Amino acid sequence: MAYRLGVDVGGTFTDLLLINELTGEKHTAKVPSTPEDSSKGVLNGVARICSESGVDPKQIHRVMHGTTVATNAVLTGKGARIALVTTDGYQQVLQVARSYCPGGLGGWVHYVKKPLLAPLELTIGASERIGADGAVVTSLDEEKLLKDLTILKNKGGIEALTICLVNAYVNNEHEQRARTVAENVFGDIPISISSEVVPEMQEYERTETTVVNSYVRPEVSRYVSNLHSALTETMGADMQLSILRSDGGLASARAASESPVNLLMSGPAGGATGAIYFCEQAGYKDILTFDMGGTSTDVALIQNARARVRRETYVGDVKVRAPSVDIRTVGAGGGSIAFVPELTKALRVGPESAGAVPGPACYMKGGEAPTVCDANVVLGYLPSDTQLGGAMEINREASVKAVQTVADAIGIDVMAAAEGIIEIVNEAMFGALRLVSVEQGYDPRDFSLVGFGGAGPLHANALGILTQAWPVIVPPGPGVLCAYGDATTQVQDEASRTYLALATDIDSVQLLVDLLELQNRAAAVLIDDDIPESEHQVTFQADVRYAGQAFQITVDFSEQEFIDAGLSVITDQFDAEHKQLFSFKLEDGHEILMIRAVVKTASTEVAIATGDNKDLTLDDCKLGDTRFYYAKQWHDAVLYDRSKLPAGTTVPGPAIVIEMDSTTLLLPNHEATVDSIGNLLINPMNQE
Repeated sequence: MAYRLGVDVGGTFTDLLLINELTGEKHTAKVPSTPEDSSKGVLNGVARICSESGVDPKQIHRVMHGTTVATNAVLTGKGARIALVTTDGYQQVLQVARSYCPGGLGGWVHYVKKPLLAPLELTIGASERIGADGAVVTSLDEEKLLKDLTILKNKGGIEALTICLVNAYVNNEHEQRARTVAENVFGDIPISISSEVVPEMQEYERTETTVVNSYVRPEVSRYVSNLHSALTETMGADMQLSILRSDGGLASARAASESPVNLLMSGPAGGATGAIYFCEQAGYKDILTFDMGGTSTDVALIQNARARVRRETYVGDVKVRAPSVDIRTVGAGGGSIAFVPELTKALRVGPESAGAVPGPACYMKGGEAPTVCDANVVLGYLPSDTQLGGAMEINREASVKAVQTVADAIGIDVMAAAEGIIEIVNEAMFGALRLVSVEQGYDPRDFSLVGFGGAGPLHANALGILTQAWPVIVPPGPGVLCAYGDATTQVQDEASRTYLALATDIDSVQLLVDLLELQNRAAAVLIDDDIPESEHQVTFQADVRYAGQAFQITVDFSEQEFIDAGLSVITDQFDAEHKQLFSFKLEDGHEILMIRAVVKTASTEVAIATGDNKDLTLDDCKLGDTRFYYAKQWHDAVLYDRSKLPAGTTVPGPAIVIEMDSTTLLLPNHEATVDSIGNLLINPMNQE
């Protein structure tokens, strides 16, 4: 038997999903995350899932992993001590940046700029200059560079080096030579050059992106190397480790170590990928996703079974030129802490989270602050006789005691306080969903809503009411869906170059030649990882704007579409997208800024196990009776075991559907139908 393992490390839990590639049989596990060293949580999870499933680790030949190592290094400021080489006269490029202060019109009043990732005292200028046309204006003074690098090294403590020279995106000759000189001085420390990391125009963005790549590279390389060694020892030498990229594709362990800047949104991207995998097979291609975990909620818009990808990634105050799934994050999770400020006496929820340690009060691990999870327990949405992750017991008395502190601070009863906490966190997630839908020109009612994550299915029905996005879909294994996305996505890489020309001035034949050259560059990375060209799938992209605009839109097309329609396949798509976003389009003035080739492996289908419960009735799936508090009153409800529900079964609300990794709440006057894929489709009663 051949198995693949998906692993997603969250702020509270590490989720694992083990899939039999032939039968689709799956096993899941959740273990507490280990923030001090996330690889420990991964290895703990591997041990548990293999023990519980009875699968020999030697049968697992592929491990796909979403990680937050790179993200955390940036957020916590614990990356490498790095030095920067740029063109003489441009040493302050990171300091000057874009002269932008976040926080609205008054942002400059309270904005405190964080220390530069590459400090000025470790920045030197190389005597050289490449013109905007790629011609050498001033040759690189290698002797001076050698002397300056030696002085730099003698300062000590440098863990990585970045080289970013002006206009290197159009001619990287000087960067290549500078790297050779630096290797002779620094030996084996990681050296990142901008023309390989992000060969695109705009000096600040290119420098910042390459610096961030260097900043997280030692930490990511160390983590990936150690994890690969540990997994190989457990699973055998033929085990393949892949890391999820921010854009939803996979990178080999080698590629991830060399270009970790592409991993900054690795964790959240897995959820969108997993949602697409299940919903597309069920016939739903236009979806809104919300992934509610213990610390935060990530939302995204998926159109025609493709996630929207933006060309820039934000982590805190850092913005890098790297592709990522367009995911918006709000500090609303199961562990978000509720509190009442002394001044306003108004109930607030989040963004501070109880995290994995000490966790919500009901975990009985030392937490005392009231959280969203505790409110769900008090209301009966999360029955106290269930177990989180199949192993962690929850204590209702501890939750009531915690939520009572909020109720006393406001002067209301504990049930009203708990319901208020849930309503506030639901509104916070609704606001995030509006960011990716309404504010992008889309009506949520034209989409289905997909709820997943450990806490997502508890809130999915309520968010369906707020968004009116029906049906609300709860995929199989929603608590480990990010791990499912990791396990079912494809290895990919891309190559790009700046074009900067009006469409009317571009020769279609030459453009195709340039695109195919980029295809060869991107394909070479996959070939280096032993993926033959016969297994490659190629998509071309162009970043387009109207002349004079300060932003661009990315459009996708295939080689055959370009051959058939020429440049109009690019301009027509751009016009349609521009009208969608801004309600107008122009007839001409299309300017192509960047072209790109994205190469990924051919999709390898994994069977979906449909189960053998077709002879069971709804009563056979009943676990017992319960009740929960909703809309200021108690409702009698039924508990059901999701693992027993056969396809075609309709579960009327009020009800609670329980599974190992998550719990789904069905509100009064709503019902859920199990489709052939195993999704729960929640709709208002008497509505198709």
